[in-house]
Amino acid sequence: MARSPRGRPSRAAIHDRLALEIQELRSRYGGLPTPEEAETIWRDIWHFEAHSSTALEGNTLVLREVAILLSQGRAVGNKELKDYLEVQGYATAAQWVYSQSLYSGDWTTDQFLTVTEVRQVHQQALTPGWEVAPHPQAFAAEPPGNFRRHDIQPFGGGMSPPPFTEVPSQVSDWVASVNALYSDERPIAIALAEHHAAFERIHPFLDGNGRAGRLLLNLILVRQGYPPAIIQKRERPRYLETLSRADRGDPEPLGEVIARSVLDNLTRFVLPALAGPDQLVPLETLAAPGRSALALRAAAERGRLRAARGTDGGWRTSRLWLDNYIETLHRRRRRP
Repeated sequence: MARSPRGRPSRAAIHDRLALEIQELRSRYGGLPTPEEAETIWRDIWHFEAHSSTALEGNTLVLREVAILLSQGRAVGNKELKDYLEVQGYATAAQWVYSQSLYSGDWTTDQFLTVTEVRQVHQQALTPGWEVAPHPQAFAAEPPGNFRRHDIQPFGGGMSPPPFTEVPSQVSDWVASVNALYSDERPIAIALAEHHAAFERIHPFLDGNGRAGRLLLNLILVRQGYPPAIIQKRERPRYLETLSRADRGDPEPLGEVIARSVLDNLTRFVLPALAGPDQLVPLETLAAPGRSALALRAAAERGRLRAARGTDGGWRTSRLWLDNYIETLHRRRRRP
């Protein structure tokens, strides 16, 4: 795999690897499983996304509190009511998004998205929190799912939303551009970076545009057989910086952020759950607390962990080979 001067894989290599992993997902496992076919995979993604995307906007719930809230319906942690409701709203919208994933990865209509779905996703995500903490400047005609009736000042990074009178037509044009993705020959993450930045520039709603934009990004991804992209809170500065660059006409840095996120979720949640004990998977998918990907890579390079190096330069191993390696370590430690 080609590497940048800092030693990280180059952008081109990241896009190539994502395409290769998705191709393998389809050829070896039949594609991305639906939530009905792989409940555990999607549950873990669900908790992680609901936490990460709301935390980007200042929500204070930690991942454990989100998991308990969504799996048990219990609010723990003594946080503000609106924080729990924001997570629940986002989670409801995310569940609907996940339900749109296709096993084959082939969307069967001419449209990836409709204007109605844009409004629906926003309405689902924002309504619970809005009921206890509505936007203080909202008009009666601006509840969740309705386009803004306010003009918005340009943002610090230079992004300038259009007048509210232009929002309906610009959203329609944006949806039409998304539905032309089939003819876009660029790597999917770069094309989606451009569309994601365009949505945030329109800023069609009074509040919640970031959450809605990330949900719509993932709706497009799962309808093409890709796992969701999940931007973590620690990545916020990089995400906002690359979003601003995409708005100024350079979508490649944001495309890299999206590609890395999709690839990470593919190797973290999907492939390990689908692979049998003797099937080779990217080495980093078998990392765990106390067993870092870096340590496994070092063991593979030294010949201690049985692994195969692919043409992309990445190491692959199996659960069976990993279990054998761990057992060898335990035997060594038990020696007097």
